[in-house]
Amino acid sequence: MISVSVRGVVKRFGDTVALNSVNVEIEPGELFFLLGPSGCGKTTLLRCLAGFYIPEGGAVYFGDDDVTRLEPHKRNTGMMFQSYALWPHMTVAENVAFGLEQRKVGKAEIQQRVKEALESVQMGSYASRKPNQLSGGQQQRIALARALVIRPRCLLLDEPLSNLDAKLRLEMRSEIRRVCKEFKLTTIYVTHDQKEALSIADRMAVLESGNILQVGTPQQIYKRPRTRFVADFIGETNFIRGTVRASGAGMVAVDTEFGLFNGVPADAEAEPQVGSEVTLSIRPECIRIDTMPADENCIAGEIGEAIYYGELGQYQFVNQGHKLKVFELNPRFLGGGDRGQLFAYVDAEDVVVLTD
Repeated sequence: MISVSVRGVVKRFGDTVALNSVNVEIEPGELFFLLGPSGCGKTTLLRCLAGFYIPEGGAVYFGDDDVTRLEPHKRNTGMMFQSYALWPHMTVAENVAFGLEQRKVGKAEIQQRVKEALESVQMGSYASRKPNQLSGGQQQRIALARALVIRPRCLLLDEPLSNLDAKLRLEMRSEIRRVCKEFKLTTIYVTHDQKEALSIADRMAVLESGNILQVGTPQQIYKRPRTRFVADFIGETNFIRGTVRASGAGMVAVDTEFGLFNGVPADAEAEPQVGSEVTLSIRPECIRIDTMPADENCIAGEIGEAIYYGELGQYQFVNQGHKLKVFELNPRFLGGGDRGQLFAYVDAEDVVVLTD
């Protein structure tokens, strides 16, 4: 296992700054995600780690080794692409063995390591088949085995599941995490799929316009977004504008069009000032609806549009013309406004006060 350190990396393409002095530390054995919309710089950063791009500024370290300008084949990284990139004329075993043959590994050792790699991804019985005889999920497992067989210092994955259907994506998410943890691989994984990142990452970085906006565990990123962009990109949320009435001791009181809300600052070390304009972020699933009022962060209203998804109800909760999106598991409140006045409330720890 090795750590990966990105220190002030700058990458430009003409006048376009793809990476703007990016800094991030990835721990040994960590499954680390680079997450963001198309064009945010995540794939560019991955290619700088792989050695396909040389940055104009900054440095990349694998452990104590400065690899910033080291050729890709000398970095000993395993790469898994969005396309499977399997040789169609080769068998599964030959595809997996290719990287070892390029490294002049002995024939007996190649056979043993290919066997072990295929068994690790549960594809040991497919060694003699050609790629066109495999399903998409099976081809992706072979691509993973090919990346693992060289025993890389770290594994780099560039949207590896984007070409799979929904069921296979779910299956391969857990499979990739299992393999990475079993082999104790430091893994950097690029995706734009929030669910993919939240479900299997140890930590993640959210990028936008070549900048890292926030780094943290999935729960930290989802529950405590630092900026409006992060809150909006990761999952769904309600944004409510307001003015700070009081602030201190880790709590913020904000006057809004719905009334007074108590919440927590997005950055505990930078509480907003009294009188400043802020935005509240409230996740729809954090809002609860009842027939009786609560003591805090409670508004009266009625249910407008309601959509039934079986296990989930999606509501518009309407308060004097203002609307909140609400998700409710095992939904009870359906049928529009025929229930009369109801109350929606949310815990203060689920109200995040954003200053950006």
